[in-house]
Amino acid sequence: MILLLATTNPDKLSEIVSGLGDLPIEFKTLKEFPGIATPEETGSTFAENAREKALHYANTTGLLTMAEDSGFEVDALDGAPGIYSARYLRPDATYPERFAVLYEQLAARGSPTRTARFVSALALAAGGNIVFETAGVVEGEIAAEPAGGGGFGYDPIFCYLPYGKTFGEVGAEQKLAVSHRGHALRAMWTHLKRQL
Repeated sequence: MILLLATTNPDKLSEIVSGLGDLPIEFKTLKEFPGIATPEETGSTFAENAREKALHYANTTGLLTMAEDSGFEVDALDGAPGIYSARYLRPDATYPERFAVLYEQLAARGSPTRTARFVSALALAAGGNIVFETAGVVEGEIAAEPAGGGGFGYDPIFCYLPYGKTFGEVGAEQKLAVSHRGHALRAMWTHLKRQL
């Protein structure tokens, strides 16, 4: 089986390969298709965006394609940054800049609620159709301040309460065991295993 992993994010790619890597699958990446156009993400949910990307790249390459859309939701900010997580503030903003704005917005709201979550939606497309989709969620809280140099994205400000640490403070295996992407990938692994 050949599977195109439709992400340009090297950190996500690493987690996806870790989650699916023990299957007898030949992984292709978008680096192998340098001229391919990037689809616009016009969906209003993570699942819609994952479907759009999976169908676009599957139709363009003719390969079985898995795409993901994921992000960070903060309850006290009405679910922001949500589907705009990767472009929050502005597309070229650093994550420390995004953290600073999130903390400012939380302070301005004056809400004691610090609950937050990561969401990951995965879609698998072949022959112009979505053949499987799944999603994973991990609940936690906004940390009092960013902590840890591990992980990527919003990991340093997301405190996973059972660990008592941020995702930036735990190792890759510990994170994948409980993370949104880990949950979604385990469901995808089961589906792909059945197809082999």
